[in-house]
Amino acid sequence: MCGIVGYIGTKEKKEILLDGLQELEYRGYDSAGIAIIEGVKLNNFKAIGKLKNLREKTKNYTSDGFGISIGHTRWATHGKPTELNAHPHLGAYSYVVHNGIIENYQLLKDELKSEGVGFLSQTDTETIVHLFEKYHNKSNKAFEAFEKTITKLEGAYATLLITEAAADTIFFAKNGSPMLIGFDKNEVYFASSDTPIIGKATEVYYLEDGEYGYAKEGKITLFNSDGKKKFTKQALTANKALAQKDGYRFFMEKEIYEQSRIISETMMGRILDDTIALDELDANFFDGISALKICACGTSYHSALTSAYLFERITKIRCDIEIASEFRYKEPLLTDDTLFITISQSGETADTLEALKMAKRAGLRSLSICNVDNSSIVRESDATILTRAGIEKGVASTKAFATQTMVLWILALYIAQERKSISKEILHKEVDAMIHTPKALIVTDTLHEKLHRLSKRYLHGHGFFFIGRDIFFPLALEGALKLKEISYLHAEGYPAGEMKHGPIALADSELFTIALMPKTMHYEKIKSNVEELSARDATILAISPLPFDLADDFIQTKYDSHPMLEFFEMMVVTQLLALEISVRLGNDIDMPRNLAKSVTVE
Repeated sequence: MCGIVGYIGTKEKKEILLDGLQELEYRGYDSAGIAIIEGVKLNNFKAIGKLKNLREKTKNYTSDGFGISIGHTRWATHGKPTELNAHPHLGAYSYVVHNGIIENYQLLKDELKSEGVGFLSQTDTETIVHLFEKYHNKSNKAFEAFEKTITKLEGAYATLLITEAAADTIFFAKNGSPMLIGFDKNEVYFASSDTPIIGKATEVYYLEDGEYGYAKEGKITLFNSDGKKKFTKQALTANKALAQKDGYRFFMEKEIYEQSRIISETMMGRILDDTIALDELDANFFDGISALKICACGTSYHSALTSAYLFERITKIRCDIEIASEFRYKEPLLTDDTLFITISQSGETADTLEALKMAKRAGLRSLSICNVDNSSIVRESDATILTRAGIEKGVASTKAFATQTMVLWILALYIAQERKSISKEILHKEVDAMIHTPKALIVTDTLHEKLHRLSKRYLHGHGFFFIGRDIFFPLALEGALKLKEISYLHAEGYPAGEMKHGPIALADSELFTIALMPKTMHYEKIKSNVEELSARDATILAISPLPFDLADDFIQTKYDSHPMLEFFEMMVVTQLLALEISVRLGNDIDMPRNLAKSVTVE
């Protein structure tokens, strides 16, 4: 995700900002920029691509003496990776950087434009600085204007604002996106994680949601909804690698835990009361489309399989799923009434990219579901919906799968809404379930500890069956893939009803069965399938909201009002189970053998 740094003090500000942004490179970005006020003079530099481009632009610039400064690495969500869309964003006399999504930015932007304000970028962030200057022009009081501005913002944000109207002050606010304040003598640092300020600050305060204030003369004045607030600093860790992982043992573990927050960013601006909005798509994008063909590899293929159930059930459109590496050689039938959808975390997956080129040559309209703007697949596609997952460092994908599945669910509802093939009552039910999804993705200490204890029973044997029905069959495939990727144990996903068509021949006490048993979908049928395995001495781990007497181990889930809520909650359980088994086996969790994060060759 995007990265923020800020500094107020007398040291060389350019180097503090650039060094800090470099420490945030692991989060992923496609452009970067800095803004510095020395005395009353405001300087600004931006560059697309890597930080070396920004360093080159600023090589002849120095910023000695007292000043205030902010910097940012941007991962595109609204607007392409361009210098105009890069942060910091400029008003008439102020600059702002921002992480997160301003959910009501379009409403604010339209209001400001109607008042004669001109916008340079396509971003949601630019609304913040123009809103601030609107209020400041009326009151001539900088903090009052900033306070008014943040009361207007809806969504997730961590933001820093500097202005020539208060050239010795940095204004800050945090809601939903992480930000901290570092201290060293009379100097103050800001950052979106620990790493940029390790070795510079000695103490730190981690801002909580709803907190805001300003830094001036080496001091912080902090507020929340109750007014002015006291706060306690704590010592800052000196371990940069640990700081990048936010205290987690592995990047994969961190990425599992952050799914609850990330899925909210995936939904922001797209879930509006009882409607679905996808600004990325033109109003007539689906005109003439009567079928969908989705092409993907690996984990992305599993999210595609899940969506096929949703598209045909909700949208009433035929949906075919293709493995990209096979699609290229099957001489597929491609008709121009088919929308060709590709799914890729990196946007560089070689087989998927070549399949997309084939579809384009055949004249098909194309849509990509991707995490990286300006990637090859995005550039090749007619339209793109970004998943907003942020960089995923663990090779075994977790949050990419969750966000891809959420985007596809949103897309199914959007098409149904546009074609009026879904009732208001059902749309309301679906949207309500979406809104509750972040809670279903929360990892509790109790759940993680239980899976840690259970994992010691699953280190041997001759393999795993992950079984499920309907949308839980693709989840079974994904659960098995996660386990085999990082544990190197043999695991297979199956539709539960297929057990007696051959695989049950393997059942004995050394075969471990992970049974996905949702209450909302075919519970009695899958219960019968699991009973057949249990009768043949298979070891059963049941994941369900309903207790299952024949289970050797049982993980009780909480959410049972909608299949997708059960899906996401069970997804987390399978991810953590794979993690804990692999930890006990002593494997490299983030860099499993023989695997690469992005498969860029055939």
